[in-house]
Amino acid sequence: MTVHAVQQKDLTPLILPAALLALALSALAVQLAPTLPDVSRSSDIMPPATVTLPPGHLTYRVEGHFLRDNVPMDAPIATVAFARPLEMMQYQVSVEDYARCVADKACAPPLNPGLDGTPVTGVSYQDAVDYATWMSRVTNDTWALPTDAEWAYAAAERFEDDALGLADNPANPALRWIADYRAEAARNRTAEPDPRPLGGFGANSNGIMDMSGNVWEWTDTCHRRVHVDAAGNLVSEQPACTIRVLEGKHRTAISFFIRDAKSGGCSVGIPPDNLGFRLVRRDLEPGGWLDWIGR
Repeated sequence: MTVHAVQQKDLTPLILPAALLALALSALAVQLAPTLPDVSRSSDIMPPATVTLPPGHLTYRVEGHFLRDNVPMDAPIATVAFARPLEMMQYQVSVEDYARCVADKACAPPLNPGLDGTPVTGVSYQDAVDYATWMSRVTNDTWALPTDAEWAYAAAERFEDDALGLADNPANPALRWIADYRAEAARNRTAEPDPRPLGGFGANSNGIMDMSGNVWEWTDTCHRRVHVDAAGNLVSEQPACTIRVLEGKHRTAISFFIRDAKSGGCSVGIPPDNLGFRLVRRDLEPGGWLDWIGR
């Protein structure tokens, strides 16, 4: 018993410094360890770069399938007033940003995996709405898809007028069919299936990147069928909100659940190369974004 006590007393001076040394090394290792990004943490989300456009007016060809006496016609030109500034993402939503929403289990995975630094593609209208809902939650702002009119206002000179420019000729509807076929064939020749890196199509006059590139963008506007009389007065309007309008190299309308337009569901024109989106930030103060005219 006496020998055992002497051994314990002798080892104590050795054990205590060793324990302190191990503790100090552990603390140093924690301080020097690299901090790795965690895309699953919503708190890491930073608001995207945006461009704010001043109030103003837009004169453009409105969306919709217009008919006069049941004969297709070019949609009319209308003027839309924006009473408040319009704040829009400068770039399309990227692969990395969308991946954070997927990691947060708030978005479904895109159809196309994509490369970092490129726009997310292979997403439906519903996917875009889900992302806007998630983005609103993690940034404590209100984000939404733009309307067709808002997109056209932001696109400026890159907005494509889809009119065929033909005079109404109910006696010979083949003229419009031929003109439409030629326009679609020309669009098909310029198809570019692979998304370019963000910024690859440059900025428009508003400083917004990649408008009318090869990634079409979902809007919140419903497709519609509009009948007018001989004088151009509205007879009937039938919205179809299961079909949403997209903007890009040309305007088109696609079913809300479609992620790849080439697989079907494209209601108007040549299927887009890619389906993506960008968002606008809404001002919900009294008299805010509801002031604008022309949804």
